[in-house]
Amino acid sequence: MKEMRVISGERKGTRLKAVPGDQTRPTTDKVKESLFNVIGPYFNGGRALDLFAGSGGLGIESLSRGCDEAVFVDQHHKAIQTIQDNLRTTRYTDQARVLKKDVAIALTELASEEPFKLIYLDPPYAKERLKEHVTYIEQHNMLTDNGVIVCEHDSAVELPDQIGRLEVVRRLRYSAVISITLYEFMEAEEDHE
Repeated sequence: MKEMRVISGERKGTRLKAVPGDQTRPTTDKVKESLFNVIGPYFNGGRALDLFAGSGGLGIESLSRGCDEAVFVDQHHKAIQTIQDNLRTTRYTDQARVLKKDVAIALTELASEEPFKLIYLDPPYAKERLKEHVTYIEQHNMLTDNGVIVCEHDSAVELPDQIGRLEVVRRLRYSAVISITLYEFMEAEEDHE
C-alpha cells in the first residue's frame, strides 16, 4: 500500500493511514495534488463532504487547506476506524463528523443542513451511482453557489455535461482507469468577466 500524506496547508506532510485490505482505492498523492491545484488550492472556510471517504484523505486535505468543517461518510467498519485514526493524527477531530452509513441514507440526513462548499464522491468503481447521487445533491441544494462537486470515476464512465443546474466545468483524466469530473452551478445570465 502506498503511503499517503497531507499535501499542503497547515498539516502539510502529516502521514495518513490507508484502510487495511483491498476494499478501498485511495486517491494517490499525485492525483490529490493536481485536483486541489484545480479546485483550490486553498479555501476560506466552508464545509466539505467526503462521501465513500475510505481513509478520509480528501476531507482531511480540505481541512488542512482552510475548510472549517468536514463530514466523512463510509459504511465500512475498517474505513471508519481509519478515518478516526487519521483525524486524531492530524488533530482535526473537533472539526469533523464521521458517519457510518450508506451514502444514499447519509445524503437524505444531510440534506436539511447548511450546504457544502466541496463534495467528494469517490465510490468503488463497480458500484458507481454518481449521476444518481449528484442529482440528489442538486435537487436538495446541498452545494453552495460557489461550491464544487468532485466525482472520481473509472475513465470508461462518461458523466453527463449537465445535471439539473449543475454543469461540468472540468474533466481531468489521470490514467486509463482514473478520471475526475467537476460540477459547479451554472453561471447566472449576467457575464462576470
